[in-house]
Amino acid sequence: MNKMSAFQIITLAVFAAFAVASVLIFAFVLSSSGDNSAGPVTIWGPFDESVMGEAIQQYAEKDANFEQVTYVRKDEDTYMQEIIGALAKGTGPDLFLLRQDHAYAAASIIQPEPYESLARTKFEGAFIDGARPFLGASGVLGIPFMADPLVLYWNRDLLAAAGSARPPVFWDELYDLAREMTERTETGTITRSAIAFGEYGNIAHAKMILGMLIMQAGGAITAYDRDGRLMVALSPASGESRQAASSALRFYTEFADPSKDWYTWNRSMPASRDAFAAGDVGLYFGLASEEALIRQMNPNLNFSATSTPQVRNMNALGAGYVYALAVPRTSANPAGARQIAFLLGGREAADLFAPLLRLVSARRDALAELGGENELVKRQAILMRSWVDPDPVATEVIFRDMIQNTTSGATLLSDAIQRAEQQLQSLLNTNI
Repeated sequence: MNKMSAFQIITLAVFAAFAVASVLIFAFVLSSSGDNSAGPVTIWGPFDESVMGEAIQQYAEKDANFEQVTYVRKDEDTYMQEIIGALAKGTGPDLFLLRQDHAYAAASIIQPEPYESLARTKFEGAFIDGARPFLGASGVLGIPFMADPLVLYWNRDLLAAAGSARPPVFWDELYDLAREMTERTETGTITRSAIAFGEYGNIAHAKMILGMLIMQAGGAITAYDRDGRLMVALSPASGESRQAASSALRFYTEFADPSKDWYTWNRSMPASRDAFAAGDVGLYFGLASEEALIRQMNPNLNFSATSTPQVRNMNALGAGYVYALAVPRTSANPAGARQIAFLLGGREAADLFAPLLRLVSARRDALAELGGENELVKRQAILMRSWVDPDPVATEVIFRDMIQNTTSGATLLSDAIQRAEQQLQSLLNTNI
């Protein structure tokens, strides 16, 4: 039996156990909504308006509840601030797409689904592990909808020229690949890079990548204590995970260190995705949803996508974004919004919306059916893990400083982590 078929059998066996529970969840919650139609429901989110509009129209042909559903696209970088501003004025949407890293910070503006109607265990059985940040203090903050996992894009031609028939499966394989593929002038200027890695400003998803490395090494960024309070877990005083953050940060930043044989990137280079699309870098970490954009940027680029590398002898895990449907406290139609959220979180909607959005469902039963063009993305979604981010804008700055202070030599690596830990603690103290 090959590895792929073994994975499929194990995955199907595990997820089949959750299928009945998932059906019961949605049957119970929707039945509690009564026989009335959802009525007018406006949804805000970052997804393409024409695609979402088409999907909603198609779904409305099957379910009359969607006949009065309207979707409005907002800029992903600013729409959370726009939602908060609208809610302060008593306006805004009835539903909005909430990314898992915004869930903790947005809890105060959301009407949670009580655990009495959707228990934690049933939620965890129905949705992927990457959706756990939606488990709030008093209920579920959002019904998971779609997942956009991180993948490794690789340039087939550049890897072949370096004598490599495949992209790295384990992180330690990057050392030899960086030596073979990276090209530098006599003065040390990099003209071809093995991987966009090691810096912050010109590396897309740098915070996500470093966070994934920390978790793959057995560590955590935040965690809940026994009393249910969010605490900093970046550098615990004891335990096997004590060195996870330092080993992850050291590994990540070494590829931006000119003194290393595997030096392959620096902060003067172009944006990582642009460099990959131009054919100047062999490996690029990007979201699964970026594939179409990369092909549009360079239709002649000979590239493919694969799983993110793993740490040897450690549990496999990945990263990415999970989008859920949340009901704001100022919703003009909270009952209808709740009904639409559960319908969109159901299996039938997942099968319709996922291919149109070029994403995958956050439902376990939908991901259990491996095969086809989306098999890689489904596998990566299954492996996704998320940490509870107290404030994604503030932690972006904390991770930036931790990386840049290390690569610039402004602080020792251990001091950079200690400072990041102090900043995270100050952030949590502020949010209490």
